[in-house]
Formats: sequence, structure tokens, C-alpha cells
Amino acid sequence: MAGVEHFDTIVVGAGVSGLSAAKLLTDAGRRVVVLEARDRVGGRVVTDRADGVATDLGASWIHGVTDSPVAAAAEAFGMRTVEFTVGGYQPDSRPIAYYGPDGRRLTDAAAQGFVDDIRAVDATLARVVAESAPDDSYRDVTDRALALQDWDAERTQRVREYLEHRSEEQYGAWIADLAAHGLDDDSIDGDEVVFPDGYDRLPTRIAAGLDVRLGHVVSRVDWSGGAVTVATGRGGFTADAAVVTVPVGVLQSDGFTIEPALPEPIAGALRRLRMNAFEKVFLRFPTKFWDDDVYAIRQQGPEGVWWHSWYDLTPLHGVPTLLTFAAGPAAVATREWPEGDVVDSVLAQLRRLYGDRVARPTRVDITAWQDDPFSHGSYAYMTVGSSTADHDGLATPIGGILHLAGEATWTDDPATVPAAMLSGHRAAQNVLGHDVPIDRLWADA
Repeated sequence: MAGVEHFDTIVVGAGVSGLSAAKLLTDAGRRVVVLEARDRVGGRVVTDRADGVATDLGASWIHGVTDSPVAAAAEAFGMRTVEFTVGGYQPDSRPIAYYGPDGRRLTDAAAQGFVDDIRAVDATLARVVAESAPDDSYRDVTDRALALQDWDAERTQRVREYLEHRSEEQYGAWIADLAAHGLDDDSIDGDEVVFPDGYDRLPTRIAAGLDVRLGHVVSRVDWSGGAVTVATGRGGFTADAAVVTVPVGVLQSDGFTIEPALPEPIAGALRRLRMNAFEKVFLRFPTKFWDDDVYAIRQQGPEGVWWHSWYDLTPLHGVPTLLTFAAGPAAVATREWPEGDVVDSVLAQLRRLYGDRVARPTRVDITAWQDDPFSHGSYAYMTVGSSTADHDGLATPIGGILHLAGEATWTDDPATVPAAMLSGHRAAQNVLGHDVPIDRLWADA
């Protein structure tokens, strides 16, 4: 075909997964091209540096540095980290200021009682989830666990809403839409860290030396005839194999076609996963009005149905900053709101707790991953009827030449950068037909 370039392997997507696969394949001697729709590498790892402050608008954390390849890569690349352990939306992983439905801060004893209640439900929940039916939702299993506590309505409601918020903040999904096993991976090994200089240094370093074609929007991947043909708005490419690392939202979109259609078990797994509604809201203030001895602020009750948790990012740069999330229903409802309306809504809740001390922020950053045509959301979650096996099922090699990778294809820790990196490593090994050490990603640092 005239004008069509041929490679050993085509990688679609220059996020951490695609870059990891491309780096390992290139080091193994393969001729590889990476086709990226955006004008930058990194995918859902993106850092804004306005005003000289690095703000990670996509991925922010390493959720547990123990045995993490991303932590190892970050250390090799000299990326500064700050310990910031969120603990999987745990109730007491760090000092938390809890405020009751009346807007008053809970006493230490009341806060501890609330935490004890959450621990009691979680202990019961593990058994209930294990015994759940395939079509049970996370709402179903949490309601059963709550019913077994024999509490009054008020006490039960406080924990119920906490479980709703955990579903939203962990997976950007309403509790009734998330599979009963949707939070099975909700465990943290070691400290969690963030990057004061920006997470995007990771994909930038991995991409160094690779043949990455930016601005190449892939519309079609054809894996018939024992080879792969990829169509973009800037020409066609062929290869002996391909690694497709676009998010679930793109795989499910009308603008991205794979032919022949994906076979089972890949197709079924894809149908049972969905991109979430999860946006970050960064608020930078002229002065700090919250307490110095807390890392998070949380409020209970109906006023906190949307805005219930704020995280103090001040230690990262010395600038008074709070981060909150529009997650699940809140992200959907505010999707088309003007920035000022979102800010007013958030400030109304902060002023319930702190009064007139809450000034208008000097800078606001609100993400819009739901509207991003190259992701259609922040990350994938398991819908009702899905199982944890669907993540790995999505990565089943197709015809010996087509491989899907990305955070949604890794069972042990989906929705994370380590999952993306590990899935890219797995895809590279599947293409090569033999093992390669993952530390080749940072061996030349």
C-alpha cells in the first residue's frame, strides 16, 4: 500500500501503559511506532504548571509504594515525592476533622465512635461480599452488612452515607451501579505518595527515544489476515502485531472500531465495564482557614451529599490549597455548570463549617475527563454483573497479534498507574513470547 508505513508493532496510545509496552519492545529490538491522539504523551497522567505550581489533573498518587514498579521508576528518574496517605478512603488513616450534620466538629470521642462503626461494618462486609450473588450491587451488600449491626436509624444512616461516598470517591460511581466486588482491590501496601514536581515526568522519561507520533487519532484497527492495519486521520500503518491501550470509554465509542469484532471473553468483559464520572476540584486560597492538624475535612449528613471531603494539599507547595472531588452523581449533575457555579456550591458547604473565614479562591482548576474524547471518563469500574476476572479477561490475546492493555485490564490494582505499567509490561511479553524484566523501563535512567 502506497504511503502506508510498516512496523513490527504498533502501539495505540502514549499513556503509561502504551509507553511501557513500546519501551520494552523497542529495547528487545522490535521496530515500534506509538500513535497518540493528543498533542502530548501521558494520557490520563497530565500536569498543569500555571503560576509555577505543579497540579496533577489526572493521576496523582502512587497508592502504596511497597513493591510498586512505578515507585521504583520514579526513584530511578529522580522524581521527588511527598508522603500523602489517603488509605483508600479509610476513616482514620490520617488525622481527619469530622463535622456532623449540624456543621459542628465532632468531639474526639464521637469521631472515634463513628470510625469504630465503619470498622464493624467493614468486618461484616467482607463476609457478605464473599457470599454475594453475581448480580448484587455494592448497595445490596452494604445494606445487608448494615442490617446485621442492629443500630438505630441515625447511626445506620451515618455509616450508609460514608459507604456511598467511598464508592463515589474510589470509583466515581453511584453505589447501586457498582458491582458487589467492585471494591475488592481496595487495599494499600505501604505509604502513598504524590509528586510536587508533577507526575507527568514519569511518562516523559519512559517516552524518551521512542517513535511517538502525536496528533494521530486512530479510528480503526483491523486485525484480519494475520496482520494489523491501523487507520488514522494522518495516514495508515501496518504491523505484525498491535498493542491497543486506549481507555474503556474509547473502546466503547462509535469513533473507534476494531475489526473483526472483539471475540469472547474480551467482548463480554468490555460490556461489563464502564468509564466513571470523577472530576477533581482544586481550590487555591489567599489564606488557610482550616486547622493545621488535619489532612482531610469531612462532613456528614444531607448537606454533604456532593461535597463531603476536602484534602489539604498545602504541604506540597506551601500554597493554601484544598482538593475535593465531584464524583458519581455530583460529577454528572455539575458536568455543564459554569466554573463559578461549581465554586459557589463548594464554598457554601465550607462556609457551613468555617463561616466567614472562607474567602473566594484565588485560583480554581476543575477537570473535565467526562468530556475528553480520548478517555470519556477518568477510569473504569465494574458494573453490576461484572466480576474481578473481567479485568484480566479484557487482556486476553486476540488472534496472536492484537493485545489490549491499560489500567482496566489489570485485576489486582485497576484504575491506577501501576496497573497501566504492569499491563503494558504483560502486553510486551505476550508480543515477544518470552519474559522481559520490567526494570528495563528505568534501567537507563
